[in-house]
Amino acid sequence: MAEKVAKAGVKKVGGYLYFVDKQGDVSRAKMARGGKKGGKKEKIAKVGVKKAKGYLYFVDKKGDISRAKMVRR
Repeated sequence: MAEKVAKAGVKKVGGYLYFVDKQGDVSRAKMARGGKKGGKKEKIAKVGVKKAKGYLYFVDKKGDISRAKMVRR
């Protein structure tokens, strides 16, 4: 199960990939479609989440940052 780490309140738009970048902020990039290249990343929300080792950080359905424990073999 995932746990909410920070509230960002990002409104998602179709055609973009939303992710948590290295600085712990929410960024997005245009998705590649039909042979066209994807776009450059742009910062959407400045949150500054400190990432812990062993967790996967992502933008959930509500536009907030959540994390889940990574399963390693």
